Amino acid sequence: QICIVTSDYKKTIAGHWQTGIGPWRCYSFTPSNTTSQTYRGQSSPFTLRVSFAELSPTMVYKVIQPVSGTSIFQEWLDKHNDTPGIHHIAYDMNGIPFEDRIKEFEKRAFTMSQGGSWMSKNHFAFFETEDVTGTCFETYESPNDWDYPEPEEWFSHPPGENV
Repeated sequence: QICIVTSDYKKTIAGHWQTGIGPWRCYSFTPSNTTSQTYRGQSSPFTLRVSFAELSPTMVYKVIQPVSGTSIFQEWLDKHNDTPGIHHIAYDMNGIPFEDRIKEFEKRAFTMSQGGSWMSKNHFAFFETEDVTGTCFETYESPNDWDYPEPEEWFSHPPGENV
């Protein structure tokens, strides 16, 4: 998974749509549907607008727009003068239990910068890996039977619908 951070998700996904990436499923990650929200080791509520475009079962583009609360995404935008760009890459680590992944990152001296659990099923954690890799790493875990819920909105159209 590759993620772009932006202050205008509609403009960003419209640009990606022009290049052939899409359709996009758009959701809000809020304190009510995203539990265990943390920021730099502390409980910290945040709201994000998150959009996904599946290019294949193993390649997903993601766009995140921070809406409220303290987040590494708003920090990134502040640092880059609100210019959208690649914020992180993400992967699921082939069945390694989620807690074991966190322990392994910590063992390697990487601090978790943001985390949460979307829909109580999709666990995610971001780590401060920029100094050694040039970007942030995210790891996530979804159940084997996971399927995206119906999105709050589609951009530009859902699969199978004529344009």
